Parts: sequence; C-alpha cells; structure tokens
Amino acid sequence: MRSLGLDIGDRRIGVALSDPEGILASPFTVINRRDEILDIKAITDIVSQKQVEQIVVGLPLSMDGSLSRQAEKVKEFTRKLCEHTQVPVEYRDERLTTVLAERLMQTVDTKKTRKKARHDAQAAALVLQSYLDESHQSLA
Repeated sequence: MRSLGLDIGDRRIGVALSDPEGILASPFTVINRRDEILDIKAITDIVSQKQVEQIVVGLPLSMDGSLSRQAEKVKEFTRKLCEHTQVPVEYRDERLTTVLAERLMQTVDTKKTRKKARHDAQAAALVLQSYLDESHQSLA
C-alpha cells in the first residue's frame, strides 16, 4: 500500500512517498505554499497520480505533548484536505523531525547551497518512515 507523508508548514509542505509495498519512505517534493486551494489540489493530484492509499500528516506537538499553535494550523489544513479526498488520513507526532532532517542533510551534503526546502521533504520522509515501521511491527 503506497502512503504519502506530509510535513505541513506555513511556507512549504514537505512531501514524501513510500514504495508501492509501503516499506520505504523517500522524500518526494516540496510544495511552496501559495493558496490553500492550490496547495490542496497539488496534494490530491499526487494522491491520484501515485495511487496513494494512506496519508500520514506530521503533527508538530509541543515538547510536553500538547497541541501547539502550529499543530492547530496543521489540523485545520488537514480537515480541509479531507474534504477533497477519500484517502484515510492519520496524524503522526513529528517532534524533532525537522531538526533530525537538518542534521541528516548536513551529514549527507556538505555544500553551502543546502536549501531549507529539502529539509521539509526529508522531514516528511522521517515522519512517514516512522509510521511505516510501526505499521509493519504491528503486523508481525
């Protein structure tokens, strides 16, 4: 089952895709936020083109586990996204994934031309991989 991971920010949405078997997540693209309707359309187009059967959204909880202001924004955007797709959506705690993605990208890419946008797609892949790993453990 192919899954889509989303790291939803105010300026960009990091997007990751799993392989068709739902085992490995990889960074896919970054959607530069322009307009909520266009952003949702970009996501639903990917869902349709890549035959996605599950969407996993990173939820940026506060360190104490409570909903942050950004988490509330993510939930509101996701609610609107759900109005445009029949694909099931799940939230996944994404605390520290952006930091981890930045560190991972620094170890892989030593060039000064690193872009924040790539971190967003990598963060989405980390969130999605965590979900996939947990899903496969529960099946074992």
